[in-house]
Amino acid sequence: MDGRPVLVCTEREDATADLVIAELNRRRVPVVRFDPGCDFPAPAVLAAHIGEGGWEGRLTVGERTADLSAVRALYHRRPSPCRTDGGGVQAARFAAQENRRGLGGVLGALPGCLYLSHPQAIARAEYKPAQLDAATRAGLTVPATLITNDPGDAEQFCAGQPAIYKPLHAGAYGIEGEPAGIWAAQVEAGEIDGAVSHSAHLFQARVPKVADVRAVVVGERVFSARITAPPGVVDRRSEYRNLTYEPVACPEETRGVLARFLTEFGLNFGAFDFAVTGDGAWWFLECNPNGQWAWLEDAAGLPITAAIADLLENGASRHD
Repeated sequence: MDGRPVLVCTEREDATADLVIAELNRRRVPVVRFDPGCDFPAPAVLAAHIGEGGWEGRLTVGERTADLSAVRALYHRRPSPCRTDGGGVQAARFAAQENRRGLGGVLGALPGCLYLSHPQAIARAEYKPAQLDAATRAGLTVPATLITNDPGDAEQFCAGQPAIYKPLHAGAYGIEGEPAGIWAAQVEAGEIDGAVSHSAHLFQARVPKVADVRAVVVGERVFSARITAPPGVVDRRSEYRNLTYEPVACPEETRGVLARFLTEFGLNFGAFDFAVTGDGAWWFLECNPNGQWAWLEDAAGLPITAAIADLLENGASRHD
């Protein structure tokens, strides 16, 4: 039996990670789960030293200990930001950065470790301009796109074709004290005003889609689902209760392009979103390098949990 552990870095409440951990437990693969933002510097304890073969030592979380030189894989899900308590604002900020670069730096440089995916690769791939550039060069069909803080340019772009606005970062946006998301929405030229000058804005030509596809890539395996929303819906996330799902085959040519896209960013996972037009063409919208997938597994019958467990247990890393 292979006793090398899998590290799972995620927040305390993460039902998606729970599915993978349960599958690894079923396979008797040792797992050490922890949240760097909540569990370090206590109760987690790090003792790492550099050796000829790389970082050695241990990471102890409660009653579980991982030999740093023998970690087989690290599943970077959704850990909380590094923090520390006490000592004032300046001291806390300093300690949090030390934790991020110390603990995070060691975990990002483990010898022979597979990363799903490497935190630095995820961070780089989250930039939409880099995604759109990579997708265009890889041969994917991409809508006309403008990123600007010039109201005049934005107005001209939106006057030239049906257009949508969507945020460059999918962070939470509080409305009256409640967390909310900002969906993609159609925007008319007459709606553009001086507020555009306050930040960068992303505008795209609206694709006349009949459905969406989410393609989840795990290593070299691709799982795709066609998602149909009510007519006229721009952002399917605004109509979760009225969506229908069915598994679909990813075109062979597209599979190869997705693999090249992930290789360019050093990723072992990607959740790709496409708009599908009436002629069957797939238009690339974005790739979430650490996107959600559990709901899709259940809705479309896609065995994504098993694929992720396979990779964590036995796979080879693009990062390496």
